[in-house]
Amino acid sequence: MAESWRRSQWRNGLFALPFLVTFAAFLVFPLIWGFWLSLHKVDLFGPGRFVGFDNYVKVLRDPQFRQALLNTLIFVATTVPTLVALGLFLALALNHLTRATAFLRGLFFASSVLSVTIVTLIWRIVFIPNDGLIALVFDHLGWAQIGFLSTKGWSLFSVGVATVWWCIGLPMMLFLAALQQIPVDHYEAAALDNANRWRVLTRITLPAIRRTVLLVAIIQVVMQFQLFGQAQLMTNGGPAGSSRPLVMYIYEVGFIRWEVGRAAAASEILFLIILCAAMIQYVVATRNQEGV
Repeated sequence: MAESWRRSQWRNGLFALPFLVTFAAFLVFPLIWGFWLSLHKVDLFGPGRFVGFDNYVKVLRDPQFRQALLNTLIFVATTVPTLVALGLFLALALNHLTRATAFLRGLFFASSVLSVTIVTLIWRIVFIPNDGLIALVFDHLGWAQIGFLSTKGWSLFSVGVATVWWCIGLPMMLFLAALQQIPVDHYEAAALDNANRWRVLTRITLPAIRRTVLLVAIIQVVMQFQLFGQAQLMTNGGPAGSSRPLVMYIYEVGFIRWEVGRAAAASEILFLIILCAAMIQYVVATRNQEGV
């Protein structure tokens, strides 16, 4: 009996084998290999030399790294709440079965299927000076033009606007799916009690979808920490590095300066930051849910 049970377990394990192989090949092995590279002074033309944590020290002391880290933290701190709040607002507004809402759902989600190249091209046309859409609007209103892509303080803002427009579709659809799982009986009972919209939102809707809110927030934190394409194609990290994110810094160190070890060290630091941010967010949200 025990032998047949073991055979059954091994056969069941075969179904998970393709996933385990893929997971090990594309996630576990690159993570271990990247950590090994981060401990060596290595480029693409030699075997490398073991230097311990010297690469980490150099990266942390690099002013460009600290600036890129600050840019990324500001970007995540502004875009993630915006995506969560705006996605929830759109889901609440479009949670009706009509032709108009179906069209608007498709319209808002359509941007998510575009490539980063197309997205940045569209928003460069919007933000470009003199002939851009915003420049024409400013001229019509008699306002002074702003170099959104070439001015400190505005370049990262411009990248954030393009990113929110590009990524808003996924949060909206996740919230819509969660809203449609809420039993109608809850809203009918609230209507009988003459509950206003704010009370229905805070006492019924938000508690029912709090796990989806947490999921969307974690997904967006992980995604936005990996900002690269929009910044590279819209501003190239400028002016003076004011819109350079961490991933772009890693790319420049590894593939322009050919300092692969330092790039790997920066990559491991980014991995730890993303992991810690997601875990902190999860723990805090879980404790809040338990306290409700």
